[in-house]
Amino acid sequence: MRGRIGLRGLLATLPRPFLAQTAFVIRSENDTPASDRVQESRVTDARGALLFDRRRIAQADRLLLDPQHWAERGRMESARGGRGAVCFVRGEFGEAVIRHYRRGGLVGRVIRDLYLWTGEDANRAFREFRLLAQLRGLGLPVPAPLAAGYARAGLFYRADLMTLAIPDSHTLAQWLAAGKATEFDWHALGRLLARFHAAGAFHADLNAHNVMRDGAGALWLIDFDRGELRAPALDWQRANLQRLARSLRKLGLVGEALAVAWSALGVGYVEAGGSAPACELKPA
Repeated sequence: MRGRIGLRGLLATLPRPFLAQTAFVIRSENDTPASDRVQESRVTDARGALLFDRRRIAQADRLLLDPQHWAERGRMESARGGRGAVCFVRGEFGEAVIRHYRRGGLVGRVIRDLYLWTGEDANRAFREFRLLAQLRGLGLPVPAPLAAGYARAGLFYRADLMTLAIPDSHTLAQWLAAGKATEFDWHALGRLLARFHAAGAFHADLNAHNVMRDGAGALWLIDFDRGELRAPALDWQRANLQRLARSLRKLGLVGEALAVAWSALGVGYVEAGGSAPACELKPA
């Protein structure tokens, strides 16, 4: 594909049947129901510490984040390997996902799951737990954080995160693998990404594996490791969207199919207040 797909001209010619009905709103934390706000509690042990949401979990210890503990009790429903090894378990809080933090790339071949210790508040699990709580406070669709923990190992640490599972959900990557690119709601995805960007929510690894659609058709973003809240700016928003575009190409969405999908995404993004230059599709 040559050149960029401009959205300004596209928006000038396309009808906007949804615009009047879909006013763009970002909720503040005060608008979030009290019943849905994370109530952070902290416990320590000889190895490290855990955070947990005391609204959903009455008591917590390290076994909460141990897949073997759940497997021995017949309450581990499935597991998936790879860099972001995860398992699904069921407790009094419902179905949850436990993710063990793992490194990727060449470094990951040497030290798979060890991270340099720079202080408790800087550990990846605690940072993601608290970021998810903030994003939910803004009314953004991310998984509810249940617990996060770290274990010291000399100058390093290991970490785990537990979140509520998104019911009956599939990733965008799974939709593409099933040949359902034309059935996916790209317009809604554009609107969703504009909401996150307007709130300053930076996703460090925005790709098709981290976009989910639940059984009711609602879209979510997952895996906010290394994410953060920052001032909205064109540069990082554009880079964020181009990262998603590269992911789509790697999964085989190219040529006219990508152009059509990205145009719909761009219309939704701009309708919801996003910047047209941020979502112009660059050539591969």
